[in-house]
Amino acid sequence: MTDPLAPRGWQRDAWIDTLHRRLEALVTSLKQQPGALALLGLGSTGLHGDRMDEYSDLDFFVIVQEDAQEDLLRSTDWVRAAAPVVYDFENSPHGRKVLFQDGVFAEYAVFTERELGAVAEPSMRVIWSRDPARDWSEVRAGPVPRSWGHDREDFHLNEALTNLYVGLLRDRRGERLSALRFIQVYAVDRVLAMQALWEAPGTTRDPFGVERRAEEWAGEMPLASFCPGYEHNVVAARALLEWLVTHGTPSPVMVEAVQALLTEPDTGG
Repeated sequence: MTDPLAPRGWQRDAWIDTLHRRLEALVTSLKQQPGALALLGLGSTGLHGDRMDEYSDLDFFVIVQEDAQEDLLRSTDWVRAAAPVVYDFENSPHGRKVLFQDGVFAEYAVFTERELGAVAEPSMRVIWSRDPARDWSEVRAGPVPRSWGHDREDFHLNEALTNLYVGLLRDRRGERLSALRFIQVYAVDRVLAMQALWEAPGTTRDPFGVERRAEEWAGEMPLASFCPGYEHNVVAARALLEWLVTHGTPSPVMVEAVQALLTEPDTGG
């Protein structure tokens, strides 16, 4: 069996083929789910397929009947039927992030047809539909409300870990700015959110921006190490991972996956 922590070889065509075969396996699995209606790709999994390369992951929506949504969202059996999964967690009221055993990383959401009408996603394409004639893009409108109760340590920790993972892949691709945002912005926000949960009541913090006045209420955190700048994404990721391991109980699988990207020679483009 493939070791998810082993170097991929960073071979573009082989990796793209792996991603396409994983989508085919997911379609095969969803066809066996009576309530599944469609699989919609986003970004490079969607209309921007020409951008898919050896650093890409999978982003998709699964559209379901209302009575099937709970089962397909809470159970990952249909995902695991496509390929072995070594890590997954719920990252929104509608979705999860998963790492397959062979290193394929995926982020997906499970929507009903009614909910899809509140999602604005211009890169969406139909990968599979139980009704081949259905144009699922016709129901797009505005963003799904984000008010949900996941202000928990485990959520922030797992979001930070996956932000580091994606950010390091983009850094290897040469997307320094995008990598900086994932590592030195998104992951840092989640680390600050973790710290905020531990602060005593009455701490002066802006409830709408966790980064506001962080130098005052989170002064013990090595913020300079977390945010060393555009050319230092790897240094930042290493400092953030060390903080997460020291202050939390992160998934060993994801810790090793991030550490592999920090230690493997970068032979990518």
